[in-house]
Amino acid sequence: MNIIHSILLGLIQGITEWLPISSEGQSMLFMMGFLGISPEDALSLAIFLHLGTTFAVILKFRSRFADIVRLCSSYDSQLFKILLISTIATGITAIPLFFLIRAFTHGDAVMLLIGVMLIITGILLGTPGRRAPGYKQMEDMNVKEMVFLGLAQGLSILPGISRSGTTITFLLLDRMNQKDALEVSFLISVPAVLGAVTLSLLTSPSQLSLPMNDALLMISTSFIAGYATIDALLRFAERLNFSKFCIILGLLTITFALLPWIL
Repeated sequence: MNIIHSILLGLIQGITEWLPISSEGQSMLFMMGFLGISPEDALSLAIFLHLGTTFAVILKFRSRFADIVRLCSSYDSQLFKILLISTIATGITAIPLFFLIRAFTHGDAVMLLIGVMLIITGILLGTPGRRAPGYKQMEDMNVKEMVFLGLAQGLSILPGISRSGTTITFLLLDRMNQKDALEVSFLISVPAVLGAVTLSLLTSPSQLSLPMNDALLMISTSFIAGYATIDALLRFAERLNFSKFCIILGLLTITFALLPWIL
């Protein structure tokens, strides 16, 4: 890794996090395809990069998080319930899938997985009814919906599955209004990302033995890029349907993964 690589990885994470195209998948494709990083290291580093954009989310929604801290002692707080229940449910799907992905040691197999997951993301984004106007608010969520939201979020540990695309689609199909769907999606991402980074550090500390300067540069770049672009890219993502983009990128990724066997 050098300074240019660190900055590029931070920019990729900072920009693609707000688009429903799987920032983890994009980062891993770049690391494996252009930097020659192994799948295991690429996965750990892609998860670690989310810290920068998580700090951007905390800053962006700082008033909401201040409310959470102030109300965390109140179990009647709807926002506290959403964060707690969805985070527990996220772990139910994410932890087993994390160890399953770690079993993929062949680069072409990982690229094939990413390609397939991108196609699934594209199909999900093209789900009929996703853009129908919603009427529900955050306060209307019940425990069952919180659980299923968390289970859906846990699937995004798979590189190629967009976390924001999955959670926002679930909420929109559940007829939540778009403003609250975006807010809930990003609020629940914070404990999920912190948990994923902790799990990665505890299970594979050697794969994140980066020099401190490189680690700080990546996180700082993803934070600055993420915070600077969050509003513009969220508006951009609202106007465009990324379904075809994800499907085409997935097909291209699968093609490149299969080339060694075809040729």
